[in-house]
Amino acid sequence: MTNVEIIDHPELAGTRRALVLTEDRVGHYPEFRDFFVRTFSLNSRGLSRPGYLRAPSGMMYALVFIGRSGEPFPDGIEVYALPSALEPLDDAKVDTDLWALLRWMIDGVGGEWRVEDLDATGRLYQLSAAGPG
Repeated sequence: MTNVEIIDHPELAGTRRALVLTEDRVGHYPEFRDFFVRTFSLNSRGLSRPGYLRAPSGMMYALVFIGRSGEPFPDGIEVYALPSALEPLDDAKVDTDLWALLRWMIDGVGGEWRVEDLDATGRLYQLSAAGPG
């Protein structure tokens, strides 16, 4: 549905990590946890490395999965933009990319989670990345 691409072996030389989004309780919705486990083979990889994505803008992002004692893995997620080490972040591009990543996640989770509902909520809150109302 979206142009988000999973990257198995990204070229990271010359990039830096910039934290752009944190969700510290993925476990509130087990279907999201299941999506990440399935999509990034976390049952076999675990904490070994982030999941890497390329957003529609071309920017790469790292999804760092967080574990907590007594909670199924992953319990949280941090999303890092991976711009050139010397490049400032373009906030508008990051916002648009994050919206595309959220749409990709919702589409992948499926079931009762629908991209159309996410988009409608974004328009309700007048988020420019959600598109015109």
